[in-house]
Amino acid sequence: MSDHTPYIADPPRRVPSAEELRARIPGWGSDLDPADRPSVPKLSREAGSATGAHWDRPPQQDGAHGRERSIEHAHVTPVFGTAQPLSGVAGIVRRYAYRRFSEGRLAHWMLLVVGDRVDVATHRVTDALRGRPDRVISETGVAAERGNHPVASRLGSSRSDWRHQVLDPVVANWGWLAALGAVVLVVRRVRRSR
Repeated sequence: MSDHTPYIADPPRRVPSAEELRARIPGWGSDLDPADRPSVPKLSREAGSATGAHWDRPPQQDGAHGRERSIEHAHVTPVFGTAQPLSGVAGIVRRYAYRRFSEGRLAHWMLLVVGDRVDVATHRVTDALRGRPDRVISETGVAAERGNHPVASRLGSSRSDWRHQVLDPVVANWGWLAALGAVVLVVRRVRRSR
């Protein structure tokens, strides 16, 4: 039981000494002596530089100039991934997110998401132009649901996905729907101009 009542202005409580705590709580202060702590060599600042690291900085990977990095950091990490280099409109959006906004800002992350969506739309268009368009129906999973009682399995259970099943085709195919809408608008405008 504490001798201090919270939320009431009373005199500050007396902090017990280390000897009193050691007598009252079994094992209290057993790690105060550095000789008894097995982790002391790892925590020692003498083992490495002022940061506590006991390894040398690895050599910088080639291609660091022009790589995206957060504005909080002065340099790119010594090693970084190069599997998906930034390119096109999506690359411009992502570079702007890194150059302009801190990682603590929502705008930074939203621009990265927009860049990702632009990248997906770009790849869908280029795949369609190359003669390999996305298989819209099969990628939504409709064919897999057909033979497994799609309506009964959702209505008679506590599955959470039945609430958003109406939106799934829109979410999965928003790019195609936007392209279709653009085609409809262009066709209308051409017909009106005649």
